Amino acid sequence: MTDTPSRHTEATAYDVVVIGAGPVGENVADRTRAAGLSTAVVENELVGGECSYWACMPSKALLRPVLARADARRLPGLSASVQGPLDTAAVLARRDSFTSGWKDDGQVRWLEGTGADLHRGRGRLSGPRTVTVTGPDGRESVLTARHAVAVCTGSRAQLPDLPGLDEVRPWTSREATSARSAPGRLVVVGGGVVATEMACAWQALGSRVTVLVRGDGLLGRMEPFAGELVAEALTEAGADVRTGTSVKAVTKEDGAVVLTDTGDRIEADEILFATGRAPRTDDLGLETIGLEPGSWLDVDDSLRVTGHDWLYAVGDVNHRALLTHQGKYQARIAGAAIVSRAAGEPVRTEKWGAHTATADHAAVPQVVFTDPEAASVGLTLAEAEQAGHRVRAVDVDLSSVAGASLYGDGYRGRARMVVDLEDEIVRGVTLVGPGVGELIHAATVAVAGRVPVGRLWHAVPSYPTISEVWLRLLEAYRDA
Repeated sequence: MTDTPSRHTEATAYDVVVIGAGPVGENVADRTRAAGLSTAVVENELVGGECSYWACMPSKALLRPVLARADARRLPGLSASVQGPLDTAAVLARRDSFTSGWKDDGQVRWLEGTGADLHRGRGRLSGPRTVTVTGPDGRESVLTARHAVAVCTGSRAQLPDLPGLDEVRPWTSREATSARSAPGRLVVVGGGVVATEMACAWQALGSRVTVLVRGDGLLGRMEPFAGELVAEALTEAGADVRTGTSVKAVTKEDGAVVLTDTGDRIEADEILFATGRAPRTDDLGLETIGLEPGSWLDVDDSLRVTGHDWLYAVGDVNHRALLTHQGKYQARIAGAAIVSRAAGEPVRTEKWGAHTATADHAAVPQVVFTDPEAASVGLTLAEAEQAGHRVRAVDVDLSSVAGASLYGDGYRGRARMVVDLEDEIVRGVTLVGPGVGELIHAATVAVAGRVPVGRLWHAVPSYPTISEVWLRLLEAYRDA
């Protein structure tokens, strides 16, 4: 007798097999099913993926009350009413509602409504156009793809190789967005988006936060002033932000996490490492098709993996732009490309509905939902210069804009526009300040559309809104 489940193999053919049912995989499947291609979706965790349960949605649910209170505290007539602490339990309960209690019934209904077949279990490539799924009960099924396999497995938190790390059971982004209570003392290691957002959230929810940044400042992929303004606000909120530090070791002592940085000993109740991402390809069977397990997958602009005309890698796993909205954008393109190739049609590159992910190169927008918000699209000044463009950057103090002043007393913010002096187009925009997250799409249209600066003068911003910053930027460029 044995407790090992019997192994049973069945083979089923589909037009398309999608590995991963996050937003990216869902969108690929939606596109291929809408075109009439039979589609299987394989998922080992929750349908809806990282974004729905451990990233975008729970993190923004945690941050929204923080930002709303910060905005209210800047308004005379309201500020006196919102000086008290947040109701942490209520904030966490609202967060839980956005994740549906970490149950995926609703997302499963949506996916099945597209006509795709959901296969629960771990999917691994077992040869060209072949995916073997090991279900929760240990049974195996084999799925074959007539036209395409799309790898949409995303990325995971990457932990450093530090002595004592396993012992302290550190937080990653998953634990930071799903924690059941606020730790008394939280150390955040890292200076990027996850680090700054979670530092902002948990400081406001009652934790004493220390941020340890190896580099010179926060948000190193944006213009330097973005990180400076966010660090300033975090410090004013009570966080301890330390730059130029490097964690040497961590241990567990009397229930506390103890870490040593470049010159100090710090104790905490929890430690969050937000120090990068790694692709979820280590257990994907890449070796069966001549690729390296654990590697990022190189793709062309139609998201097809180099050297494999049937294999697509969409979203984080291709390392082009590790953002949910860019992954969904890629998914729409990959789905359309798969459908075109299945029909024997050429992949369109220039017309409406183009099947190439050109935005990944020049027009990637991002919002960091800290207080203040930071938003950017396109190239920073340094990136544009490194790329060989002849550019000029113009800056505007956002507090000089009427719409910003209406946000409340003491508004602090800054905007930068990077203009290509030869083509007279906008190469990049960075905005920092309360409410700027809703402005970035206008900048994205300008950058992606290569709108001539001369035409932007005729895109008249409404008064009095923060969008008037566009007029101020154009004036600064004219007068430079």
